[in-house]
Amino acid sequence: MPKFTQVDVFTDELARGNALAVVHGADGLSDERMAAFASWTNLSETTFLLEPSDPAADYRVRIFTPHGELPFAGHPTLGSARAWLAAGGEPKAGHLVQECGAGLVRVRRDGDRLAFAAPPLRRGGPVDDADLAAVKRGLHLRDADVLGARWADNGPGWVALLLRDAATVLAIEPDFGALGSYKVGVAGAQPAGSDTAFEVRAFSDVVEDPVTGSLNAALGQWLIGDGIAPESYVAAQGTRLGRRGRVHVERDGDDVWVGGETVVGIRGEVDLW
Repeated sequence: MPKFTQVDVFTDELARGNALAVVHGADGLSDERMAAFASWTNLSETTFLLEPSDPAADYRVRIFTPHGELPFAGHPTLGSARAWLAAGGEPKAGHLVQECGAGLVRVRRDGDRLAFAAPPLRRGGPVDDADLAAVKRGLHLRDADVLGARWADNGPGWVALLLRDAATVLAIEPDFGALGSYKVGVAGAQPAGSDTAFEVRAFSDVVEDPVTGSLNAALGQWLIGDGIAPESYVAAQGTRLGRRGRVHVERDGDDVWVGGETVVGIRGEVDLW
């Protein structure tokens, strides 16, 4: 039976981040079996590790939500890397290379912290008036609450909003029926003296995601690129859900790196055949 690992991501304390289920040695599993298992775990994502098809990669990963497959997602990237290393994986180079639906993604180790290089956006730029109005209705936001909006799609399809402050972010009570198919991330600056720079929340598939690497990657590219955020900062996420996610974002040359601590919580086997 293949190995199974459950990892908590963007936290140094189990049960305070975003959990990820990882199935090792998943070559040979059908798409239907992967999708059924991801639906059963009912976590925001479940990943399946396979042999790479690109010789530059250390492993290949397929990423499933309970509702479908994603080409890329951030917390599954870090959690899969942690699970692969914990199972004895040895990278070919000084850093790991993950193969996924978005291509090759570099993952580096910085002590106990892992970080991935943000992939290029599939869709960026301004959000048109109709889309922005629909998103604001779904989040019960007024025009004065929103300082900026961008498409921030690096795989999942995010629309990102910069709100006037962290308190506005935390006060949101989403109407998922009104949001419909939109996947929306919001960020607001923390008050002076806080241990984090921004408060972040993410809403998709009728749930709030505890901590979201892909969204924070796209936010970092936007906010650092436009001079709204410093070259290096820490974002908080999951506060309204009782989590304590901490996402470390840093621009290094042309790359924006997104990292955090990871904790292996469960090790075992899973009978999927």
